[in-house]
Amino acid sequence: MLATNRSNSMGPQWASVLGDVPLFEGLSQRHLRKISKIGTQKRVAPHTAVVRVGEKGDAFFVILDGNASVRRRGRRTVSLGPGDFFGELALLDDSPRAATVEAETEMLLMRLSRSSFQKLLKSEPQIPLRMLQALARIVRSEEMP
Repeated sequence: MLATNRSNSMGPQWASVLGDVPLFEGLSQRHLRKISKIGTQKRVAPHTAVVRVGEKGDAFFVILDGNASVRRRGRRTVSLGPGDFFGELALLDDSPRAATVEAETEMLLMRLSRSSFQKLLKSEPQIPLRMLQALARIVRSEEMP
């Protein structure tokens, strides 16, 4: 299990974790450090729902340690582990969650709240521009045969 600091905040050393998230692809290390500074740690007990389908989405999560399962209506269950992430669209809007994510083991998560993230976007206009470019790449790659 990963060690945690005394406070709940993550710190800039976690920027590399965010660099592996497709939504943040193309952001500078400086921007990744700024985003990681607003992240907080969240521990989750096994068999606990982290998010539930239909709930208001207000945060994005990166799994630092542990495993989870993702259940969506009409789709097969997907397993997630360290380095995987979920809830990224919650950073952009407040639509209801599209899936339930449940901890299979004890988990340590990085949590980014939408409110803190949106405050950062207002002070760093290059971040949303790079994110829009990343979203365009993601959408295009899904449209390709």
